[in-house]
Amino acid sequence: MHPTRPVSVLCVALAVVITQSGVLIARQDAKPTSAEPNFVIIMADDLGYGDLSCYWQDSPAPTPNLDRMAAQGLRFTDFHSSGNVCSPTRAGLLTGRYQQRAGIPGVINADPKVAAHFFGLGRNETTFAECLKKIGYRTGIFGKWHLGYDVYFNPREHGFDEFRGYVSGNVDYQSHYDRMEKFDWWNGRELEDQPGYVTHLVTKNAIDFIERNKARPFCLYVAHEAVHSPWQGPGDPPLRGPNKKKGVKTDKKKALSAMLIEMDKSVGEILTTIENCGIADRTLVVFFSDNGPAGGSAGPLRGRKGSNYEGGHRVPAIAWWPSRIQAGQQTDSLAISLDIMPTLLSIAGYDDQAKLALDGADLSPVLFDSQSPGDRQLFWNGRAIRDGKWKLVLGNKQQGAVELFDLSQDLGEKVNLASRHPERVDQLRKALDGWEQQVARGATAQPVQH
Repeated sequence: MHPTRPVSVLCVALAVVITQSGVLIARQDAKPTSAEPNFVIIMADDLGYGDLSCYWQDSPAPTPNLDRMAAQGLRFTDFHSSGNVCSPTRAGLLTGRYQQRAGIPGVINADPKVAAHFFGLGRNETTFAECLKKIGYRTGIFGKWHLGYDVYFNPREHGFDEFRGYVSGNVDYQSHYDRMEKFDWWNGRELEDQPGYVTHLVTKNAIDFIERNKARPFCLYVAHEAVHSPWQGPGDPPLRGPNKKKGVKTDKKKALSAMLIEMDKSVGEILTTIENCGIADRTLVVFFSDNGPAGGSAGPLRGRKGSNYEGGHRVPAIAWWPSRIQAGQQTDSLAISLDIMPTLLSIAGYDDQAKLALDGADLSPVLFDSQSPGDRQLFWNGRAIRDGKWKLVLGNKQQGAVELFDLSQDLGEKVNLASRHPERVDQLRKALDGWEQQVARGATAQPVQH
């Protein structure tokens, strides 16, 4: 029997049942009941810190639904993706552990001539979907996978009951062909087309999943393609596949704006569905991005997608749970996408979390009690470390550049303080070296043999 416990909230969509006193009713057994919390995790792709109007006044387009979500929930100002490109962050999110442990430090490539094309999330890795499924949750993912092209790595092999979407890094929003001109739209383990604009399909499938599972506990992972390239709004023609339009000149700025607007509408439709189904009081929704912007805005931050500066991994993140999260809150607590899994498992009352050796932290105190998760160090790619207000960034190993920033005074990472604080630099470099050695021990080798 799971004891009654406080409930936690993240920038992901989740469903949870609460008593009149505001306490979560924990699961009594593995049988699904409507009293258990639901979870909805919404991940944008390549969305920058300055891309939402609730974060930056010069965002590429208005985002009224995400603004509403923030006004009704909790907005993070110091939330980070565990990677600065797509595949690594997704591996970290699903496992709650640094992606280097899973052997996915970089992008899984669409080109079969590249060795990384054959990489994938090993079956030895434990995902939050597998854990929640064990205790009676229905699990689904709609949208982008990008954790292995081979069906051996399919989401259905990692605890997801349902999957509609694509396994590559991006597809044509209209034709669903990847950048290698290979058709890539799946229903579970089988290729099966579903005509429509990708953002609309992700939304349609997510809403259908919620409506079908509203009477039982569920965990829904909504993995948007937006606002990743190719630059296509809902009215633009296909750019890949047998019916592609040749010679089309894309207005990148106009397309990005349209893509952002459609994703914002999607979030609004999902929140409205949760409300209409009568499960908003027991559903946590968490929204965030997988890394910094490729085509959009990093706002006041230095760097973009692929960078170890803040613009590469500090991302917008919002947690929504009307009955549990006080409206209009903002937190500067340091958080990372690795924290999603331990938070969900804590809320759901999963008993075996200690056996998983997770790198993330339970954000329940932040979500519900406005408390800090405490002192912590965060790491990116063996080249950057965050410790409190301090951020150390190392250049590539050939250049050997060392930069130290005080983010409390210099969010844009413009003033290098390395020469003024050599002891701090040495301390952080040792911690970074130690982390790199530690995550390498026992890491999954790639490619996985199967």
